[in-house]
Amino acid sequence: MTTARIAAPAKVNLTLHVTGQRADGYHLLDSLVVFADVGDVITVEAADDLTLTVDGPFGAGVPTDQSNLILRAAQVLAEARGVSQGARLHLEKNLPHAAGIGSGSSDAAATLSLLADLWQVDPLKADDPRVLELGADVPVCAAGPKPQRMRGIGEVLSSVPPLPEVALVLVRPPVAVPTGPVFQGLATKTGEPMTGVPEALDFPKFVNWLSRQRNDLQTPAIGIAPVIGQVIDVLQMQDGAALAAMSGSGATCFGAFATLSQAQDAASQIRSAHPDWWVEAARML
Repeated sequence: MTTARIAAPAKVNLTLHVTGQRADGYHLLDSLVVFADVGDVITVEAADDLTLTVDGPFGAGVPTDQSNLILRAAQVLAEARGVSQGARLHLEKNLPHAAGIGSGSSDAAATLSLLADLWQVDPLKADDPRVLELGADVPVCAAGPKPQRMRGIGEVLSSVPPLPEVALVLVRPPVAVPTGPVFQGLATKTGEPMTGVPEALDFPKFVNWLSRQRNDLQTPAIGIAPVIGQVIDVLQMQDGAALAAMSGSGATCFGAFATLSQAQDAASQIRSAHPDWWVEAARML
């Protein structure tokens, strides 16, 4: 039986400005989102029923029922396109969950693409309201993996000028940071939006621009989990580290490097010093 597979790359919020809050409680964001060439892997085979199995370093405890975004995404596509057949889905869970790198959202977006091919139906586009209903980060993942500016509650996507090659070191300490309390800890919910990404950026100019942007959730997240501040400090101390900050609502942080070899050396150093931290070097896609 033919098996198809797809990567579900890590999503990294290089910036995250909170610019408002809607009456329904959803926060308005302005974020530069990129992807890294490290992630989960989803495979699929044709089947009568829709099922999911999970393994991988972070597979323990991942639900395999309809509470999993993968199966919810599959159901949404099946209902949208009138599909009655099933699929045997398998998730190789390489990314930590609830870590601020959108692994569940990336899994859902990858599933939509993979099953559209299997079922030979038109895929759901990133701006389809049903994609947003799966989660605020699913549209940007469905439109990727490419750098994008994400606004609104996640549904307003726009392209950005070409970015230079960047290598990332992703580090997640063994803490889970609940998103709700992080947002509640914001000093203001009406911050200034991100400035536009300039044209023709080389690595130094890009880092200079990035250093003048914000992740408004970083300070309240550090208040909840001070180890995040330690992670950022450790990243900044590495040879070749041009910038370090938190991604999304945490607890994953990133360091930006000019070359992959610098990032790999830094990742090795951090992994040796902090064996309980999840550490990966990756190219920015």
